[in-house]
Amino acid sequence: MRLHTLRVTAFGPFGATQEIDFDVLSAAGLFLLHGPTGAGKTSVLDAVCYALYGAVPGARQSPGTSLRSDHAPVDLPTEVQLDLTVGGRRLEITRRPAQPRPKKRGGGHTTEKAQTWLREYDPEGGWRGLSKSHQEIGEEITQLVGMSREQFCQVVLLPQGDFARFLRADAEARGRLLGRLFDTRRFAAVEERLAELRRTAEAQVKAGDDQILALAQRIAQAAGPAARECPMPDVQPGDPGLADAVLDWAATARSGARERLDIAASVLATAEHRHAAARRVLDDERELAALQERYAETRRRADTVEAGRAAHEEARERLARARKADLVGPALDLREEAERAHRRASEARGRARARLPETLADAGAEQLAALEHRLREELGGLESARRAEQRSAEIDDERAALERQARADDELVRDSESWLAGWETARRDLQARLDAALEAATRTELLARRLDPARRRLDAARRRDALAVDVTAAEQRLADTREHAVSAHERWLDLRERRLRDIAAELAGQLAAGEPCAVCGAPDHPAPARPSDGHVDRATEEAAERTHRAAEEARAEADQALALVRERHARAGAEAEGTDDDKSGTAPTVAALAALVDTLSGEHAEAYRTAAGAHAAREALAAAEREQRRRSEERQRADQRAAARTSRRESLDGERASLDEVLDRARGGYAGVAEHAAVLQRRIALLVEAAGAVREEEAAADRLKEADDRLADAAFRAGFETPEAAAATLLDDAGQRTLQHRIDAWQAEAAAVADRLAETAARDAADRPPAAPDTAREAFDRAERALREAAAGLDAARERCAELGRLSRRAADEVRGLGPVREEYERVARLAGLTAGTSADNARKMRLEAYVLAARLEQVAAAATARLQRMSSGRYQLVHSDARTGGRRAGLGLHVIDAWTGRERDTATLSGGETFFASLALALGLADVVTDEAGGVRLDTLFIDEGFGSLDDQTLDEVLDVLDSLRERDRSVGIVSHVADLRRRIPIQLEVVKERHGSAVRLRAGADGLSD
Repeated sequence: MRLHTLRVTAFGPFGATQEIDFDVLSAAGLFLLHGPTGAGKTSVLDAVCYALYGAVPGARQSPGTSLRSDHAPVDLPTEVQLDLTVGGRRLEITRRPAQPRPKKRGGGHTTEKAQTWLREYDPEGGWRGLSKSHQEIGEEITQLVGMSREQFCQVVLLPQGDFARFLRADAEARGRLLGRLFDTRRFAAVEERLAELRRTAEAQVKAGDDQILALAQRIAQAAGPAARECPMPDVQPGDPGLADAVLDWAATARSGARERLDIAASVLATAEHRHAAARRVLDDERELAALQERYAETRRRADTVEAGRAAHEEARERLARARKADLVGPALDLREEAERAHRRASEARGRARARLPETLADAGAEQLAALEHRLREELGGLESARRAEQRSAEIDDERAALERQARADDELVRDSESWLAGWETARRDLQARLDAALEAATRTELLARRLDPARRRLDAARRRDALAVDVTAAEQRLADTREHAVSAHERWLDLRERRLRDIAAELAGQLAAGEPCAVCGAPDHPAPARPSDGHVDRATEEAAERTHRAAEEARAEADQALALVRERHARAGAEAEGTDDDKSGTAPTVAALAALVDTLSGEHAEAYRTAAGAHAAREALAAAEREQRRRSEERQRADQRAAARTSRRESLDGERASLDEVLDRARGGYAGVAEHAAVLQRRIALLVEAAGAVREEEAAADRLKEADDRLADAAFRAGFETPEAAAATLLDDAGQRTLQHRIDAWQAEAAAVADRLAETAARDAADRPPAAPDTAREAFDRAERALREAAAGLDAARERCAELGRLSRRAADEVRGLGPVREEYERVARLAGLTAGTSADNARKMRLEAYVLAARLEQVAAAATARLQRMSSGRYQLVHSDARTGGRRAGLGLHVIDAWTGRERDTATLSGGETFFASLALALGLADVVTDEAGGVRLDTLFIDEGFGSLDDQTLDEVLDVLDSLRERDRSVGIVSHVADLRRRIPIQLEVVKERHGSAVRLRAGADGLSD
């Protein structure tokens, strides 16, 4: 990976756009990145890391930290652009972090989302865009570089402090660092996977053992008494001999169960023999008891039959008479029906004659019918009069409707005339309201254009007044820092002058007897100078110089802060002044601007409220015009309807006069034709009803006389003296069926009793002693219970044997199935213990990940030793140690071999300077190993951050020679340092300079050449 160009804008301390040409810096192989503290040297490295990975190194990526420069203008976006070659491809990465920007409309700010662009250079087609997706670009860069952000920051941006701590760290800390760099998570995953497999296999083995023990418990339950004679073996899940012990015990239980099965079969055979004998005795006793009971029951039934003989004869006699009376029954029914009909007809005739006049009380049916005919003719003559009366009522309703319409039209005309009288005045008022609303709308627009600038001027005036206080404070701070700087400078010059005056005494203090003087070369020193009172040594002068420089830096910072505040104050003041039209002789005050804003706001609100009524005024005017047209039309239509009503009234009055003459003749003394017709209809109905009742009563009397004659004739032919005698003897069908059933039942019972009295077996049984079936039943029940118990015992023994056989086969299957699982568990447990460092086979108790990291550390130590020997003039070399320290595990020890003493010691014993070049060598070696581990990705540019100030001149030369030798692998190395001696030794330099509006970079190519 080779860096070409880095362009940063509004990033960190850089307020403007700064461009760094790494091709020029890398041409010499070794370049220096220097500048004062806080200028932004590390920010250059942060920009490279941010361009590649979208984040700065972890130590500087704290929550709430913004990448945007405080010196940048508000309209200049923060951006980092990196041009590099990686994986044989020329790429350009541009990133913008999430940052605030002014809103396009109105005041305030909005947050702009983070953006990323990736382009690739094609020699034929130039630059072409690849992607704008953060995720896609991140995956592409990580794949091409071959390192994560942490690896990149550790390998390319070599932090010396981290490696100094690495040299002094224990094995655990080294393991964490190496694990991040070499990504040994897959080996830790192998350890965890093997441990998980071991736990899973162990759980499976224990589950299998639990299943076998559960089967053993079920075998013990199924074995019953046999299990008590031979108790289950005392084993636990995971015991090696558990399976064999359970199988042997199960075989013993099956043998005892089979013996109990044979005993149960013998007991069952004896119980069956006793049960059969008891069954035969019980059957004999039950048969004798049944015969004796049958004979006794037959004797009881014979007595009952004889007692019912007299009732039987009486029933037969009564049934015979009832069947003769059945011949008279139809005549009796006919006579009763005729009598009921005659009684109903007589009652109806009486009711009908009661409603007739006394003159018609004895009238016959023909007289009543003739009177009915005359009344019907009179009713027919009233039909035309009824139609005339109905038309007269319709005329009255129509006249009433005409009067209602006339009153409604009169009211409508009066209302319309009253409304139309004020129409012109209402129209003028509505038009004036509309004109005022339209004028207010125009005024609202004018006030809105004046209100927004006034509000901006008010905000600017408030900022101006607040910044005026800040200007005063900044001026005071500048005066204080300037006075302090002058005092520090004067004190430094005074101390320097005093030291120069006593420099002879300082040189004399370095003289030794017999050694030449550094000034004159004489070996004798007869009168060396003595320090005077108030002598100043070199350390005091240097401390005063550092105080002077710090005061100067504080003064420069205060001066820069004052300029920035003054600039902001001037901008706010200019904005508060407004445009040329707004400016006056004096600066506007906040109170005046606030009053102006309040006045404009009030006028704008009032005009807006008035203008808002324009639509309502326009609608009100249109509605009033529509109402005027509607009322005018309604008044015209009302006049037309009044003329039509007058003509209609005259027509109705003529028709009404002709109808009154007809109705006077038809009423005949009644109130109306309808009343006259109703009276006639009621009279006709009474005559019709009375005539019908007379005819019905005469017919019923004839039918009753005929029924009496037929009944007398039927009773005589049936043998009865009178019809009343026949009616008393008569029975219905149910009564006759009841008598017949009683007769048949007695005859059947008499025949059955005679048959049973003829049975000889029952008579013989009656002569024998009484049977005892209950005693025989008790003996049989005892035999049956014994048989059931014996059969249940045999079934239980058979079931026990079958269950034991089935469970034993399942146990054997479980044992066979668990065999491979147990073998797998033993194999996985050995591997897991070996990788976890807990196995006896792992003598050094090293975990698999530690073993791999130890191999990588050994490679790093070998690569670092090649450079360390050169830096230390062959004195030191780094070696990896896998010895155990204390109770900790071995594998990640790091020692240094001192060639001067020939002894090996811990790296924590190195001095400060030795620790620096040892850590530098370790960092370079680690960079080589990580690069090879990442797939051989070329790293053409490295950065080394600080630490050179602890080296003497000779060691510094040796370190620089080693760094310069990296060019053999076509690498360039950038040293980040503020050591002044490095500026002489390294001609290619990138200087970061503090300026008023933010830091800037300058490329220095040689002792005299300087380019921006």
